[in-house]
Amino acid sequence: MKKFYLILVFLVYQIGQAQSQSYELGSNKDTINLIDAVGKKQGKWILRGKHKPGSCYQPEQKAEEGKYQDNRKIGKWIEYYCNGNMKNQLTFQNGRPDGYAIMYHENGKISEEGNWKNNRWVGNYKLYYENGQVQHEFVFNPNGKREGPQKYFYENGQVAIEGNFVNGKEAGVIKEYHENGDLKAEKTFNDGAVDVASIKEYEPKKPIVKIKDAPVDNAPKIIVTKDEKPNEAVSASKGPMILNGQHTLYNKNKQITKDGVFKDNRLMEGKAYIYDENGILQRISVYKGGAYVGDAPIEN
Repeated sequence: MKKFYLILVFLVYQIGQAQSQSYELGSNKDTINLIDAVGKKQGKWILRGKHKPGSCYQPEQKAEEGKYQDNRKIGKWIEYYCNGNMKNQLTFQNGRPDGYAIMYHENGKISEEGNWKNNRWVGNYKLYYENGQVQHEFVFNPNGKREGPQKYFYENGQVAIEGNFVNGKEAGVIKEYHENGDLKAEKTFNDGAVDVASIKEYEPKKPIVKIKDAPVDNAPKIIVTKDEKPNEAVSASKGPMILNGQHTLYNKNKQITKDGVFKDNRLMEGKAYIYDENGILQRISVYKGGAYVGDAPIEN
């Protein structure tokens, strides 16, 4: 019995020692952000403004939270904007996004949602305007190419374009609509190519009332920070940084962050490269005409 008691005391002592070694990026009093004996992050972690020097967060403000397993993100991770609103919820496997993902506009409304697997969207996917209306409603096949019924919407909620895709290309009749819901055009496609002879165009049956011109909501306005540098020609310019034309932006690790054609700091044609906190490329978003159209594959 005495031997059992000594073993129990030893185990309690060991557990206490292990807990005392945990810390939250510099604090040895917090048992949330644990680092094991070999220096790997484990369990629940909360990253705050003080852990992100140069950011817009307040020192104790929550920036990210989720779980680590052997130094890799796992399960659901939540990231926040500096105004406190949720920025995204991502599902991780082995340190990479893999599973259901949902992003938000800074105003708190959903920006996009769907399932992310093997560095691409798969299955049902939605992109939203800042007013909460759906902008794109796509279906992606396992290879990340659009497959089946696809829809585009105006900001007022009316369908703008609808039709079928096969392996990423238009197939069959694609219909376009005026903002008031009236049919605008019908076009027949074969393997992504339109049959010009099939095009039928229609005038609206009732007047179209425009409340306002819809902004390009999903073309992100690029704000050049001290850690993100453009190509040399722009860097050498004086005064406020306004990007127009072809430009390439880099982060402090000299990794490309944006590459394409800009108009008044908005990425109109090109790619946006998204990295995690360890500098690992997570996603390459493609923009055309100021609109998000999908993701480019990440080469291994």
